[in-house]
Amino acid sequence: MTVTDTDTAHGAALLLCWAGTDPAGERVARARVADSLRAGAPPPRPVPGPVRGAVVTTAARALDDLAAAPVRRVPAGGPRPVALLFPGQGSQHPGMATGLYRDEPVFRAAVDDVLEMWGAEGEAIRADWLGTGAGAGIPIDDVRRSQPLLFAVDHGLGWLLLSWGVPPTEALGHSAGEVVAATLAGVFTVAEAVALVRGRVRAAVPIPPGGMLAVAASVDALGPYLSGQVAVAAVNAARRTVLAGPRAELAVVAARLAFDGLAVRPVPGTTPFHSPAMEPAVAAAERAFDASPGPARFPVRSGYTGRLLTADDAGSARFWARQMADTVRFGPALTALLDGGDRLLVECGPGGTLSALALRHDAVRDGGSAVLSMLPGDRSDRSDRFAALEVAAALWCEGHDLVFDDRPATAS
Repeated sequence: MTVTDTDTAHGAALLLCWAGTDPAGERVARARVADSLRAGAPPPRPVPGPVRGAVVTTAARALDDLAAAPVRRVPAGGPRPVALLFPGQGSQHPGMATGLYRDEPVFRAAVDDVLEMWGAEGEAIRADWLGTGAGAGIPIDDVRRSQPLLFAVDHGLGWLLLSWGVPPTEALGHSAGEVVAATLAGVFTVAEAVALVRGRVRAAVPIPPGGMLAVAASVDALGPYLSGQVAVAAVNAARRTVLAGPRAELAVVAARLAFDGLAVRPVPGTTPFHSPAMEPAVAAAERAFDASPGPARFPVRSGYTGRLLTADDAGSARFWARQMADTVRFGPALTALLDGGDRLLVECGPGGTLSALALRHDAVRDGGSAVLSMLPGDRSDRSDRFAALEVAAALWCEGHDLVFDDRPATAS
């Protein structure tokens, strides 16, 4: 892991980590970091210990932030296992992760690996995303941009975290995020995953325009509003339900919900994913499936079934194609994951959508589990890489040992 970025607009991000075997050792280790800062030398590589501190700062504030940083003792039973969350359609937004693409080589390389496999189309996707194309290009909420870019960004963030040497105990994806989870676990190669996403995109393009609505109501309460091809697209949490369907039908339902005083918010997107309107696309995506899945390096929990992905699931064209029309059951899947014990949930995607849902879960509200987001929402006061490094700092203080660069280690 490198420790600085090049974001001069916000000040280069600097990750400082240190540890000791006891409080006195922690103070000595912190003092050595301060000495290196005063001398203008690279901070010493931290040596793991049970008493830890970390801070993400800038060169101008480093000494003050270092002195004020809190200390944390790693629990005797060790750190909470890390579970990764990967968001899907609706979490995309203009400019997402472009700062991290500029400043973080590991993330940039992982994104480029994905986009290069799209060929000339990948170049157009990158140009639209970075704003380097000659024309307006295709809007980011169009399925031809949202799905490839979300896969590339989620994959890049997941790969960045794995590069820090933190082994996940499990991964859970929401909608298209399930393909990312399976890819990082080794079920699919990147080439197979890109082909799967491409097949889905091409199958979805001919579907008449539609959309999705986030509604602050339970599934049972929304039953009377469902009509035509409007259906429950996602069950995300208690009173956090998403509806989807063709544009005109969904507009009628939205008007009825608003008239009755229910809080309704459009989900960014122009395709009626997870509704019966997608059935023609399911058949096309099933025919396009061409992969030879391998064994998972870590468990992947399906956001559709709530169960751990099996070899039969992974190799089933029907399983992956049906996801375009089937209901996402992220809330129940998250509960099943957290029933396995306290976890440190890390969202590897833009916007913090899944983090917001997880924060409502009783296991998190009670303090047993916790949530981190690699790229949360609007971070106008911080660079993208600053936000990502804050996750690294939290993982270190939790007790997870990170892979740093090759500077000589200094004993604490």
